[in-house]
Formats: sequence, structure tokens, C-alpha cells
Amino acid sequence: MKKVSILLLTAILVSSCVSKKKFVDLESKHDLAKTELVDLKANLQKCLIDNERESTKVFTLLEQIKYLQEDKKTALKQVENLTVLTQSSSDNIKTVISQLSEKDKYINGIRKAMTQKDSLNLAIKFHLTKNLTAGIQDEDIEVNVEKTVVFISISDKLLFKSGSYNVTDKAYTVLEKIAKVINDQPNMEVMIEGHTDTTPIKRDIIQDNWDLSALRATSITRILQYKYGVLPERLIAAGRSQYIPLGPNDTAANRSINRRTKIIIMPKLNQFFELLEQDATKK
Repeated sequence: MKKVSILLLTAILVSSCVSKKKFVDLESKHDLAKTELVDLKANLQKCLIDNERESTKVFTLLEQIKYLQEDKKTALKQVENLTVLTQSSSDNIKTVISQLSEKDKYINGIRKAMTQKDSLNLAIKFHLTKNLTAGIQDEDIEVNVEKTVVFISISDKLLFKSGSYNVTDKAYTVLEKIAKVINDQPNMEVMIEGHTDTTPIKRDIIQDNWDLSALRATSITRILQYKYGVLPERLIAAGRSQYIPLGPNDTAANRSINRRTKIIIMPKLNQFFELLEQDATKK
């Protein structure tokens, strides 16, 4: 009996040891499983995040592909339009070049005509300056050439008495020389301009400086026509009154400068343009 008790006690103790060892093993496996579960959850979360990123990239790439496809269609359409435009532009360029060539011819004709007129007017200026200033003070007569026009400015103290439109005896000497130059250039027109200062005037048929300037221009015109034989159709008489002064009318000297008669020798415009057309046609 005693032996049996010892055997039972030994069996119980052995069984207790085996169960504890299994428990420890199971507990260890449980902890490991928990750790692996946490790791798996972390990996799953990472995969979900990575998957979302990749999905976003795929969507972006698809949108880019769609945009590029549309851009390609637009580019092809533009190429088609450019092909049509290139042909049209080529035709337009040819037309423009042709027009420019014609314009160049016309411009060259203008330059040639202007050169001819400039040369002619320089010769007129030289002749006038040489002959007009002989025996006359330089400040009384001024000769200038501007482009195709010759300007002769004569002080009124040389031509008229103060407030009068009757010419002086000395004026005939000057006008005779001017008339000779005018008659030597039958293709030129002549304008006579009267200019006054601002001093008011009113006497007989003269109401104001408009009348005085116009009457002075007309007096010179009549002398050139009737005494020196300048054709009247070449003559123009103009009164400019006081409104184009050379300087302020604040002193007697300045007012004297503003009182003047201008004789303008210029090409006939119709003949000038006929010359341009002829030169352009010859090119």
C-alpha cells in the first residue's frame, strides 16, 4: 500500500511538471503570435499606404497620357493649318516683294527728281546771291534753299515806304534782277508773300495789316508782270499780315525785321509729279 501511494504521488508530480512546461511553451508561442500580428498589421498599413500612392501615380499618369493625346491632336491640326498658311504666306510674300520692288522704283524716281530739283535750285541760289547783293546791303536780302524751293526775303525798307504799298525807286533794281532769274526758269512758279509787323494801320483803302500785306504782294506781282514780262499764270500774290513774325515785335529793330516781302520760287507741282511718274516708269 505504501508503495502504491508513492507511485501515485510521483505520477502527480511528473504530470504537474509536464503541464507547467506546456503552459510556458504556449505562453511563449502566444507572445510570438502577438508580435507577428502587430508586425503584420504594420505591414498591411504600409501596403495600403503604398497602394494609395501608386494608385495616385497611376491616375496622374493616365491624366498626362490623356492630355498628351489631346495635345497631339491639336498639334496635328496646327500642322495642317500651317501647311495651308505656309502656301498662302509664300504667295503673300511674293506679292509684297513685288510691291516693294515697285515702291523702290518709285522712291528712286523721287530721289532722282529731288536731286535734279535741288541741283537746279542751288544754281538759282548761286545766281541770285551773286547778282542781287551787288550794291545792296546783305541784311536787306536773304536767299535760302529748302528742299526744292528757293526763298528770297527782302526787307520792306528796301521796297516800300513805311505804311505804304507803293514801291521805292531802289526796289526796281532788285526786282529786275529777280525777274531775269524767274524768266530764265520757265518751269518754276513764283509766290509773292507780304508780311507786316503788329503795328495797327488804317488809312484810305487799307483797313488793317491784312490789307497792307496783300497790297504790297500785289504791287510786286504787277511790276514783275507788266514791267519785266513774267507770265501772270506763274505768279501768286499772298498777304500773310502780322501772323508769321521772325521775332517779337517788342522793338523798332525787331518790327523792321518782321516787315518783309518773300518771293518764293518753286517747281510747278503738276510738272514735278509728272517727272516722278516718268522716272518711276523707266525703272
